[in-house]
Order: sequence, then C-alpha cells, then structure tokens
Amino acid sequence: MSKRKKRILVLIHPRDAEDASAGNIPLGSPAELVETLSPYNVQPDGSPRSESLGTAVLHGPGFTVEYASAQDELNQAMVVVNDQDFAWPVLSKLCRGLGWKMQDTESGQIFG
Repeated sequence: MSKRKKRILVLIHPRDAEDASAGNIPLGSPAELVETLSPYNVQPDGSPRSESLGTAVLHGPGFTVEYASAQDELNQAMVVVNDQDFAWPVLSKLCRGLGWKMQDTESGQIFG
C-alpha cells in the first residue's frame, strides 16, 4: 500500500478576490470560525480542547482545519488534506460560499 502525501493549504479571506495585493481580512474569532464551518460538516471531534497547546483542530470530510485557539481574531487557518476525493468538493463549496481562498504552501498558488 502506498502512503498518500498530505497536502497543506492555508485558508484566507481576500479583501478583493481579483487583486491578491489588496491583502486579506480576518476569518473571524475562533468561535466564529467553528460556527462558520459547521454547515460544511467541519466540526470539533468532541474531545476536550487543549488550550495549553494554543491550537485547535476541526475535522471535515478528508481534511482537518488547524487554527490558533488563543487568538482573538484569525487571519488564516491551516488545512491538512488527507483524502482529496472527499475533501475537494467540500473545500471548493466552502470557499465559493464564504468568499475565501486556499493557498498551497508548497507552490504559493491561490485558488478556490
């Protein structure tokens, strides 16, 4: 069995979808991020959160979303794609619905 390489993306909210140089606006607070992603079947797994680590994880179909839980406002969240077949339709719908984009950490390419 071959092991698939995980793909790491960063969720961002561009100020202007057509102009990358316009910068980004915050995704919201950690609580707002959880609430915003919930309709897309992206939620905590129910285990107690470890605030001492400073990060929290949400689980979606084929991917996880990691974010800084101690921040008042989140400028980005990291997405780790484990199964592209399951993850891609959800991530694409999420980005279209919220006006967000994904940036590939290896290539720097922005899409979504």
